[in-house]
Amino acid sequence: MTNEVLATYANYALYSAVGVLSLAMIAYAVYLAGAVPASEREHESLDSDEQAAAERARARAERVAAVSGGSVATSPVTGPVGADDGTTVEDAAAPQGDPERARKGAGIGGTLSYLGTGLLLVSLVLRGMSVDRAPLGNLFEFSVAGAFFAMLVYCIGPLRRGMHWLGLFVLAPVTLLLWLAGTIWYTEAAELVPSLDSYWLVIHVSIATLATGLSIVGAVLAALYLVRDKAGPGSFWTKLPAAARLERLSYGMHVVAFPMWTFTLIAGAIWARQAWSSYWNWDPKEVWTFVIWIVYAAYLHARVTKGSNRRTAAWIALAGFACIVINYTIVNFYFIGQHSYAGTS
Repeated sequence: MTNEVLATYANYALYSAVGVLSLAMIAYAVYLAGAVPASEREHESLDSDEQAAAERARARAERVAAVSGGSVATSPVTGPVGADDGTTVEDAAAPQGDPERARKGAGIGGTLSYLGTGLLLVSLVLRGMSVDRAPLGNLFEFSVAGAFFAMLVYCIGPLRRGMHWLGLFVLAPVTLLLWLAGTIWYTEAAELVPSLDSYWLVIHVSIATLATGLSIVGAVLAALYLVRDKAGPGSFWTKLPAAARLERLSYGMHVVAFPMWTFTLIAGAIWARQAWSSYWNWDPKEVWTFVIWIVYAAYLHARVTKGSNRRTAAWIALAGFACIVINYTIVNFYFIGQHSYAGTS
């Protein structure tokens, strides 16, 4: 039995989330427009850290002189960046040193990101309550859940570390995904088809959506790394942190996501054994999930191989994300199989 009132409120929350996240994108665009290029921020950070280190060395020398009754030279002495106060070059990517308008844009974007993520959670909860099940039964619900997890990953990870420069690039694909879900892929709230009515729906699909959310953020970082690595002096992309840092962040996201894809593949096989009496049926969705796993395994192998080209590894990561897109769009619409649960007409 479907509660139409709750389903309607779930849609309202979804539409509100799209509006809020769109405003957050604008705020982050303002932030990036006013942000100082990362190379300049790093240079300013190095200068200020060297001055601070010299001041600390001078103060220590004066204290020693006062105790010993002698005198010491007070010429500037510099130490390693952040030797005493924990400052690092990576901190220069935070918005504190940027112009006032940029700082305000970052703050507004961060607040709206949290609000939009909360609205997505409300939409999912209301959708589930309206049909008395987990809201993971069709492509529309899967897309909303995937967008929520992508925003959750961003909010509890990069955003909490002050990496506002990433916001625009994460929110753009998330907002596009939500727009597609709310228009082209929208499905009315309804009960599950019998083959999905299992506790494995929550276990298998929820982990798959979380892996998708991590992969979205990881793919964004991989793409930014490829662009930043080739950016020339004065380019817009020099506003971002160094390419090496972007690459490390992308690798971190994929390292967390890969075990989840592994679990998704194994849990799907166990569920298939219960539902269809076979662990593997060569269903198109099964095959493409395995392809995703293989491509990401190739990425991790390329990434950790000594002397490997990091750009090549990043391209493999983007290929893995392309396989995810194919699996949940083209395979759902054009390949008939046992996983034909998209729910779209």
